Amino acid sequence: MTDQWLDFVVDCRRGVEHSYDIVEGPMADDQIWDYVEDFASGSISREAFWTLVKFKYPTNQIVFATEAALQSITYLKSYSL
Repeated sequence: MTDQWLDFVVDCRRGVEHSYDIVEGPMADDQIWDYVEDFASGSISREAFWTLVKFKYPTNQIVFATEAALQSITYLKSYSL
């Protein structure tokens, strides 16, 4: 996670549109999301955000944000456990 990631997530939360077809990066889980909300609302500073998430390890996600992005992938098969 970086300052650029945090700014992007906050912008998305505020409805700021982006031009990316595909976005890959850390996913803000429930706990991290609460900190993002606190930062976006001005309840905590950027420095406080990074202190709070210092030992949190988010999983990554891939978002296919446009029709063109979805057209770039092909279904191969599924697995049943």
